[in-house]
Formats: sequence, structure tokens, C-alpha cells
Amino acid sequence: EDHSRDACQSALLMIDDLKVLNDELEREAEEEGREHRPIKIGIGLNSGEACVGNMGSEQRFDYSVLGDNVNLASRLEGQSKTYGVTIVIGDKTVRLAPDYAMLELDLIKVKGKTEAVRIHTLMGDPDLAQDSEFLELKDIHKRVLSTYRDQDWNGAATAMNEAKDKVESMSGKGLVHELPRFYVFRCA
Repeated sequence: EDHSRDACQSALLMIDDLKVLNDELEREAEEEGREHRPIKIGIGLNSGEACVGNMGSEQRFDYSVLGDNVNLASRLEGQSKTYGVTIVIGDKTVRLAPDYAMLELDLIKVKGKTEAVRIHTLMGDPDLAQDSEFLELKDIHKRVLSTYRDQDWNGAATAMNEAKDKVESMSGKGLVHELPRFYVFRCA
């Protein structure tokens, strides 16, 4: 019943577990005298109806998930590299799990859609969403988007630097990743 919130929580737990795994792999690499290459993942979350279950024929049979909402989630995951974030979520998931710490990323056109889709990044749990420093960060990030969309490149760059400083001051507060770096490159 609370699938969007469960998906957000699961994504955050996956990132926590990945940090533990990367720490273990780094220790192993150090002990063996080899270079450590951390595992990085991207996660796409979208909410909506889908067809789920065993599908196929005698030649090929698989448990799968199909549908427009599944395809969009896959497209969102693909945007994680572009935007330099770990978790990209669709607008419907944002509406169904509004108590999580999220920032809007962009309005994009994805393959298979005729209209642009508003995308966001999930940065943390409901506790982080209520944190006064995160609320300040959210306001600064809104300024980043506003100045960028107004083509005020210097204003956007200034706001992005403020946001970066705010994230650094919040270290240890459970942020999943850095702020989207994409706008710095776009402004340049």
C-alpha cells in the first residue's frame, strides 16, 4: 500500500549496504596490494501500474515487470550518470512519498514519451527532510534552478557554490550523494 515510500527507503538502504560492501572491498584490495575500484550504482524510481509476474513461453520463461511506468523507471536510472546523482525519481513517486528529502533535478524528454517529465533526486530519509540545514539547501537549490532557467549563468553558478558549501557543512547528516553537478557544466 505504501509502495513509493518503501521504494525510497529500499533505495536508501541499498546505498548504505553498498558503502559497507565498498569498504570491505577496499580493505581486501589494500591487503592484496591492488587498486580498489569502488562499485557505483544508479537507481531509478517511478510509481504506477505495471504488469508483474511469470511471463513467456516454453522457450523462454521469466519473472518480469513490464509497462510504461517500468520503462520510465529504467530511463530515470539511466539519467543518474548524466546528473551525477545516485537516485533519480519520477514526479509521481515524489507526490506519493513527500516526506523524503528530495531535490528537483530537471524537466526532460525521455525516449517513448511525448511530453517532458519532471525528475528529482532522493537525498535522504524523512528525518533529513525536516533538518533545518537540508531545508536551507532545498531553498538554495530552488534558486539554482530558477537562475539557471532564467539563463542567469552567474547567478546559477553562485547559487550552486552556495549549495555545494551547504552540502559540505552537512557531512555526516545522511546525505546519499553530492548535489547534482550537471548545472555547473551547463552554466560553463
